[in-house]
Amino acid sequence: MKVTLIPVTHFQQNCSLLVCEETGRAVVVDPGGEVERIEGEIARQQARPERILITHGHVDHCAGAQALAARYDIPIEGPQQDDRFLLDALPEQCERFGLPACDAFVPQRWLGEGDQVSFGREQLEVLHCPGHTPGHVVFFSRAQRLALVGDVLFAGSIGRTDFPRGDHAALLRSIREKLWALGDEVTFIAGHGPVSTFGEERRTNPYVADGVA
Repeated sequence: MKVTLIPVTHFQQNCSLLVCEETGRAVVVDPGGEVERIEGEIARQQARPERILITHGHVDHCAGAQALAARYDIPIEGPQQDDRFLLDALPEQCERFGLPACDAFVPQRWLGEGDQVSFGREQLEVLHCPGHTPGHVVFFSRAQRLALVGDVLFAGSIGRTDFPRGDHAALLRSIREKLWALGDEVTFIAGHGPVSTFGEERRTNPYVADGVA
């Protein structure tokens, strides 16, 4: 699987293009905006998108989803349905954070714990990891030992919980009980910033390292 990060908007949110190298089939994860840039990378790689995946309902992760879905006539899948209130508020989020206007939407498929998403010959497992938002999901490729964690965890930090319906205790449980269980060697792509591994964060992250209360 080929992975390309496309930082978009002034939030520099890591939109990810995942391409099955055997078939050219692809998914786009968290297209938060700058759809033309994302389309340009898809064209450059001659990829064939099958679906759009959303980790959570914050505007910088999903504002470009509808335009991209219409461009390729593909479905939007995710997040978990507890984030519906955020998707309903997308017009207000766009105005508040200075992003181009977009409409509220309902994905073609809500995702939950234990669901799976496939493209080409690749498969992603879905973990429900609330805390940053109540309906946040993480995508995990067991074959590639790769996780796309949205805003749950960052290199050296964790997701904010001061937004509506954020839950700090739930976020810590999601990280320690679900992400760490996947293995220290797993590489993760955060919603912002550089990639890291779960093992590195367990050693050094000041918020969730082993031994931190």
